[in-house]
Amino acid sequence: MVDLAALRTKMVDGQVRPNDVTDHRIIAAMLEIPREVFVRPADRELAYIDRNLPIGEGRVLLQPMLVAKAIQAADILASDKVLVIGAATGYAAAVAARLAARVVALEADAVIAGAARAALSAAAVYNAEVVVGDLAKGWAAAAPYEVILVAGAVEELPDAIKAQLADGGRLVAFEGTGLSGRAKLYTRSGADVSARTLFNASAPALAAFDRAPAFVF
Repeated sequence: MVDLAALRTKMVDGQVRPNDVTDHRIIAAMLEIPREVFVRPADRELAYIDRNLPIGEGRVLLQPMLVAKAIQAADILASDKVLVIGAATGYAAAVAARLAARVVALEADAVIAGAARAALSAAAVYNAEVVVGDLAKGWAAAAPYEVILVAGAVEELPDAIKAQLADGGRLVAFEGTGLSGRAKLYTRSGADVSARTLFNASAPALAAFDRAPAFVF
């Protein structure tokens, strides 16, 4: 029998802490949350390895280190409302929910959204709501958000999503793929949204954010 709790500790000590994640709230959440309930049953013993894991429908669960660094960069406060775009089976939403007042986890695929609801319930996360919709449109029904996390790579971040940030809000997204991938932090101040690069990061692309092909005569 594999000791999943021991693997969870090894994940935090070997992947999260060495990558400059120092927020004790994130570390405590990742030590507590059973990541194995967010993966396919056949992959439970792989839940804590340092790589993305397929969850079906062409989607993946982001590697733990990327989840931790993105959430730390967002600087979530206990009073914040958080939107996680491309929530997959809900692990990033679960970690964010340990820090925030409320989390909205947006998924485009109803089957994956159903798996996320089941996983969040199994992990005793009760302040995260899973909704289904177009990822590229965000979830305006519950906006504005103090924090938005985009849990996958995008070619271009739509203005419609930036508009859902509250004044003073923070948005973390992965832009570009492969060696050109970067994590970026967007912040809103009044009507202005500024951006800066945080760190190199390669995340799987979210197809909903692909640029439309240029029109050719």
